[in-house]
Amino acid sequence: THPNMQEVLILSEIQELLKDIDTLKKNLNELIEKKNFNLQDSEIIKASQELNIAISKYNDLIVKKL
Repeated sequence: THPNMQEVLILSEIQELLKDIDTLKKNLNELIEKKNFNLQDSEIIKASQELNIAISKYNDLIVKKL
């Protein structure tokens, strides 16, 4: 069967989130190196929280899709 419009929108949103997660992950890794692996640094904590939010949104969409 062909996907309906809602499924297409969810898949599109999942693809966008995966791109965002990849970018946020790369940024976090670069920041960790730049800050000499000081994981208590406020910028690292903020970047980590942003990544966590994106991953949570992704998980919510996956659950909704199943």
